[in-house]
Amino acid sequence: MKPIFVQLQCAPGRTYDVADEIYRKEIVSEMYSTSGDYDLLLKIYVEEGQDIGKFINDNIASVPGISRSLTTLTFNAF
Repeated sequence: MKPIFVQLQCAPGRTYDVADEIYRKEIVSEMYSTSGDYDLLLKIYVEEGQDIGKFINDNIASVPGISRSLTTLTFNAF
């Protein structure tokens, strides 16, 4: 398994709702609030060779309250 970091922006007033919904999916290893009240940074572990874009679309992008497209960062050093 390898970690990926996903940053997303929530609609104003929806940060806690988005965080709660993502947490309930039990896919997040760590979650951080960044840049004020509207951004979250998620640390998620995925299987080697897994299609990261599909994983994000299936598990995160459909969460209501996300207002900006997601950015993924992968690190091979871990």
